[in-house]
Amino acid sequence: MVIWVGGLGFFAFVMAPVAFHSLPSAHDAGIMIGGTLRILHWIGLVGGAVFYLATGLLWLRARVTARAEYAIEMILVGLMMAGTFYSQFRILPAMDADRALACGSVEIASADNNERIAFERLHALSEKVEEFVLVCGLGLVFVMSRES
Repeated sequence: MVIWVGGLGFFAFVMAPVAFHSLPSAHDAGIMIGGTLRILHWIGLVGGAVFYLATGLLWLRARVTARAEYAIEMILVGLMMAGTFYSQFRILPAMDADRALACGSVEIASADNNERIAFERLHALSEKVEEFVLVCGLGLVFVMSRES
């Protein structure tokens, strides 16, 4: 969880801003960010599955009074994984398709280009999904910090 949540924070607050301000074009930054995000998603999906299974085992062995915290953790990880899965397998492929239809680079397409409009809508949705996953992750870390 530390790698996943920390990676989300680093991605959002360091990597993406630096890429978009340092690379020669928004297209180059987007390609780098998209590739990095795919790797981060796999880290989250695999790590989340391991965490979910381990927490499920702890839930089975825990006293009834302690099960509520484990249940909250499992719900938060489930939400994080659902958002990550949606981004990885629905949003990012659709963005790639829109980029390809916009002649490979969204930034050179006209502002009223349908693929550019769809890409920008998906980009905004992607940001919201990643924010949701990060907030759930921070909530998870908070709940875990309160464990006895």
